[in-house]
Amino acid sequence: MSTLQLNDEQRALAAAIRDFSRKECGTREQRAAWTNDFKDNHSPELYQRIADLGWVGVTVPAEYGGAGSSMLDMCVVVEECMRGGLPVVGIATTIIVAAAYERYGSAQQKKEMLGGIVGGAPESVAMSEPGAGSDVGSLSCRAVRDGDGWVVNGQKTWCSGAHYAKHILLVARTGRGATKHEGLTMFRVPTGTPGMEIRGIDTLGGREVNDIFFTDCRLPADAVVGTVDAGWSQLTTGLNVERLVLAAVLLGIAERAFDDVLAYVKQREQFGRPIGTFQALRHRIADLATELECCRLLTYHVAQRVDADPHRILPQEVSMAKLKVTETAKRVTLEGMQMMGGYGYASEYDMERHVRSALAGTIYGGSSEIQRDIIGKTLGL
Repeated sequence: MSTLQLNDEQRALAAAIRDFSRKECGTREQRAAWTNDFKDNHSPELYQRIADLGWVGVTVPAEYGGAGSSMLDMCVVVEECMRGGLPVVGIATTIIVAAAYERYGSAQQKKEMLGGIVGGAPESVAMSEPGAGSDVGSLSCRAVRDGDGWVVNGQKTWCSGAHYAKHILLVARTGRGATKHEGLTMFRVPTGTPGMEIRGIDTLGGREVNDIFFTDCRLPADAVVGTVDAGWSQLTTGLNVERLVLAAVLLGIAERAFDDVLAYVKQREQFGRPIGTFQALRHRIADLATELECCRLLTYHVAQRVDADPHRILPQEVSMAKLKVTETAKRVTLEGMQMMGGYGYASEYDMERHVRSALAGTIYGGSSEIQRDIIGKTLGL
């Protein structure tokens, strides 16, 4: 990790997470044990332990039990957890959800949700639908007023971690306005609520995402998070957090993949010497190291800009960070697999799992194409 932009406390935090990761997930056997032989990417037990250490609640205000730390601190925590191979991917969506409740939750919601998150409750978001992914304004899952509450009908898809989350932060259509983005509302839905069914989706990475079906699902009036019909503006103010979290996740995965392939090319011998000493591989390693340093500096820089003005939305900068880091992670993992040859493809090694994680990173949270389009618009195109 580059330490150019980290203070002593942040360096100590990174070192503590690295030490924890080495002790708990330093061997393949340990990682297999925590993940049901790599079938799961989130261990509730290990997640609870990092919550007890205060890492999950790093950005939650102190009044709710969190550390009240900066976005840069958050990036350090998420990056190091992923670099250390900790199967706690639920931390990403949980931090994103925490930011939404901190901004828009009622006093009671903040107390319950932020306190629960600090205590180790993982959370999930339900926004995408079969017919609406990048085009959020096309959402059709509907919440209709019924007495003093709401009734929800429709389907959500690609909901990360919904199968182990305590609540779902649902974005549903509650009305129509002058534009398609008007009339969206956020709701808090406890998992297990009658009328809500969560079904896993089989993917390249195993059980990571889910469909959620709502059939006459009744919610109380206090399920609304923020203001009715103002969900779109609430979503846009959360982009800084969402895309920085995802950049930190993929930065950590890319760093871990780089560490693994670097160790491999130093040890693997062919033609009488380590394969890393051949120029063809040495130069590729050098290029990847340079790209990773660029990603670190960009991510930290954007995090510091957000910390300097938390209420300012930085669409260009956060989209650049998400785009650059996720595309670099894809490159690092695919190059790592190529340099490791058959071993990079074998499930005996971690590289094939790194590849699967990195490929998905260029899609969720706004695909690379969407990030480029946003950046282009900020440049007046």
